[in-house]
Amino acid sequence: MATSRRARELERQRLIRQAQRRGRRAERQRRIALITGVVVVLAVIGTTVGLVVAGSGGSSKVAAGSPSPSASPSPSATPTGTPVCDYVAAPGDNTGGKNPGQPPDEKATGAHTATLNVTQGTLTGTVKIALSQNAPCTVNSFQWLASKKFFDGTACHRETATAGLSVLQCGDPTGSGSGGPGYTIPDENLTGATYKAGTVAMANTGAPHTGGSQFFIVYKDSQLPASYTPFGTVSAGMGVLNKIAAVGEDDANGTGDGAPKVPVTITSFTTE
Repeated sequence: MATSRRARELERQRLIRQAQRRGRRAERQRRIALITGVVVVLAVIGTTVGLVVAGSGGSSKVAAGSPSPSASPSPSATPTGTPVCDYVAAPGDNTGGKNPGQPPDEKATGAHTATLNVTQGTLTGTVKIALSQNAPCTVNSFQWLASKKFFDGTACHRETATAGLSVLQCGDPTGSGSGGPGYTIPDENLTGATYKAGTVAMANTGAPHTGGSQFFIVYKDSQLPASYTPFGTVSAGMGVLNKIAAVGEDDANGTGDGAPKVPVTITSFTTE
């Protein structure tokens, strides 16, 4: 009898230990599931924050900057197959009182040129730009803006002079770096894009399809990712740009990225 009771007691203790082990395993599994859930939630939150930031306003930069208020889709076509440009209205009014309205959603055809007249102190010069047929939506927008005299009287607000980036940036009606025409332009002509001296390309906010009216002219070969729509090449007037660059920029932080030391103004911008 004693042996039987001892055996039953041992069996009872074994069953208790098994139940305890199962309970500990279940608790570990619950903790693992909780940790996994927290990680997933944090990842989702992180992605959401990124998307929210990407949807907030920001300045147009040559190099990646604050993301855009509005991202345009890439060029598409109407149901009848007619190619169009998907310009998208930007929220708010960042046109500095020069609101030009939105251009017709059509692509420019044929060869076009632009004439940019600028002043810097006593310097007055003309820059001729051959507009690219590989960026018809961008060219169409610039033709529209030029017809509205959108660029006339505006400042070239940014000049860079670093080892990898040498550009003069213009086209902001507010002169602050955050102005634009009130709409965005789809990216174009990016495959294999390079930014050699004389390239004219769109500035953006670092996100796709966020170009507006701001553009930059490369005055010395620059190293940039193929993220900025090249839409023209300087055909005459590089000497004017080199003289502007020689005056320097006024960056107080020593990074080689500031406003031109002597203000540069576009007196007129026309296309033909």
